[in-house]
Amino acid sequence: MMAEKKLENLFEDTLRDIYYAERQILKALPKMAKAANSEQLAAGFEQHREETETHVERLEKVFEMLDKRARGKTCDAILGIIEESKEIMDEYKGSPAIDAGLASAAQAVEHYEIARYGTLVTWAKQLGMNDAARLLEQTLAEEKATDEKLTQLAETEANPKAA
Repeated sequence: MMAEKKLENLFEDTLRDIYYAERQILKALPKMAKAANSEQLAAGFEQHREETETHVERLEKVFEMLDKRARGKTCDAILGIIEESKEIMDEYKGSPAIDAGLASAAQAVEHYEIARYGTLVTWAKQLGMNDAARLLEQTLAEEKATDEKLTQLAETEANPKAA
């Protein structure tokens, strides 16, 4: 008979999910930066790539706190979102709408990350993992800030050029 699964198991599974997702995002961001027409959007993708490296390092610290090896668990959600961004890059290459599409795709990634990190923070606190919660909260704040920057860029630059 299998052992009963608890919140700690769910926390670890979700941690593995976002770890996998962050590593996939690291691979996708340079391609998105290269596809962008806007220098500002491309620079934003490059900056977020650097932040994402820090997010991976923080996740690895959380795994250490759990005495677990940092390893990912295939995240079909992020693979689907990244696949959609590839379709935008292919279908809108050279188009004035490419930057609006890329900003939108990047926001889909951010919203997924915000949902995951928000959940992990709540669960870490519930489980008494306050140090882990603090690390995850830092990343959550950075993901929210990136989403706000993308909204600003889309509304002031990318969307008007695409219209």
